[in-house]
Amino acid sequence: MVCKTRFMTSFKTKTRSALSRLKHWLATLSFRTGVVVGILCVVFYIVSFAQMALPIPAALKGVLWVIFFGLAKTAQYSALLILGKEGLRRLRRLWRKSA
Repeated sequence: MVCKTRFMTSFKTKTRSALSRLKHWLATLSFRTGVVVGILCVVFYIVSFAQMALPIPAALKGVLWVIFFGLAKTAQYSALLILGKEGLRRLRRLWRKSA
């Protein structure tokens, strides 16, 4: 029992460390990269639902939806991490200027 607990503690620590390194790396990417990833997110959302109109089997539609919806969610959260609070403010200002 002690061995299992030690393993889980070690696993959690390593996972948290890897995720925090990934979060830090994403935060160092540029504003432009965040915008591109955000645009990809929108494209993945559109494809995930548009493929439902294709004449393919329902099982394949389900698999494609899971893949593209997963990619969209991953891109969404990655874009948020890349942009950060200041990047989102900057996007809002650009959006207001163009509207």
